[in-house]
Amino acid sequence: MKLWAGRFQKETDTLVNDFNSSIGFDARLYKQDIAGSIAHATMLGKQGIIEAHEAEKIIEGLKAILADIEDDKVEFSLDNEDIHMNIEALLTQRIGDAGKRLHTGRSRNDQVAVDTRLYVKEEIPVIIKQVLDLEQVLIKKAKANLDTVMPGYTHLQRAQPTTFAHYMMAYANMVKRDVTRLEDCLERLDECPLGAGALATSTSPLDRFATAQALGFAKPTDNSMDSVSDRDYAIELLSALSILMMHLSRFSEEIVLWCSWEFKYVDLDDAYSTGSSIMPQKKNPDVAELVRGKTGRVYGSLVTLLTVMKSLPLAYNKDMQEDKEALFDAIDTVELCLPVFGAMLDTLTVRPKNMAKAASGGFINATDCADYLTKKGLPFREAYMIVGRLVNMCIKTGDTLDTLALKDFRAISSLFDEDVYEALALKTCVNERKVYGGPSKESVEKQIALIEEFVQSRQK
Repeated sequence: MKLWAGRFQKETDTLVNDFNSSIGFDARLYKQDIAGSIAHATMLGKQGIIEAHEAEKIIEGLKAILADIEDDKVEFSLDNEDIHMNIEALLTQRIGDAGKRLHTGRSRNDQVAVDTRLYVKEEIPVIIKQVLDLEQVLIKKAKANLDTVMPGYTHLQRAQPTTFAHYMMAYANMVKRDVTRLEDCLERLDECPLGAGALATSTSPLDRFATAQALGFAKPTDNSMDSVSDRDYAIELLSALSILMMHLSRFSEEIVLWCSWEFKYVDLDDAYSTGSSIMPQKKNPDVAELVRGKTGRVYGSLVTLLTVMKSLPLAYNKDMQEDKEALFDAIDTVELCLPVFGAMLDTLTVRPKNMAKAASGGFINATDCADYLTKKGLPFREAYMIVGRLVNMCIKTGDTLDTLALKDFRAISSLFDEDVYEALALKTCVNERKVYGGPSKESVEKQIALIEEFVQSRQK
């Protein structure tokens, strides 16, 4: 018999039973559900709402069920619909009527809310650690490539010279923000909905502060209707995970390009590549491509939950059962992607000669040539026009600004002198950009130090 069967004169149709059931995916919340039930039973006993010996019996029974679940001795039933009813049914079978007292002063609405919050509270630190591990890889790659000059791009066109270290620090700053977004989400969700009941708390003298403290929350939620109908924390987490995956996807796209023969800036380790079933020469960047593809999956979870919640009246609605599969899948996907992405990045080989060769083409020192003229007193817009004419000349003759003869420079402006070649050298172009945040070695070393300090502050 179902725990809520008193109102009904018919058994639930089998199709409805299967359709309604969530035990197939919310079974993973068993630890959180039991922790919530133990906190609730402890509070009921202390408040005198149930007898102290009944509370002790309930707690002992719940601990035994937890041990049996973890020893794979428990088979959950579809008839009991969800993890909450499965555990309560098991408890009642084992300890009798005392088990029926556990649900005093609570509802499955506040149960599922506390279980899901507890689960997310546990998973966010796992993801943060994985992101910090990725930061360590970015730091390592940056330190090893402070002098590795490469083209920087806009519109996927070679634009200005930078270094591989500067590139790595760009992504390091992106994922730094991902950490702080996850931390913000964790802080906001740190409120306990247990005791809110179905939507209007209880006539029993529940101590919600005690259960919040027992479960490690900062405080109980302030409004019982909001407590059971709120999924903002899940949406916020999915948003943060979507942004994180967007960063990984952008990086993956670069790696896919960089390891192609058209670029050949990097080589992926064999352990993080795959081959072709028909083309023996192929070495495919499948890890990067899969991360790029799985980003859409996490976006889908965010859109799913936003769509589920967009028109729900207060308080709880069964639609909200759809939150968990989306939430679990996004968390699982991110936790799968981060370690393998970091390992792929850690083991790839950088090709500095290929990067330098690419940087020598495409006139990426043209802005520096204009800056050279402005330092000699010419307004920038005039300098810009002069360098544009020089580039046009080089395109016609097959030269670069580095190889153009001094007489050709001077034919367009008498301000050019022998020192122009030093000014246009790629390492000069990079290392003279000492502005805070720029690509000079000095600047990038400061950026690395800031990221190291950030990582260390999170590991204390």
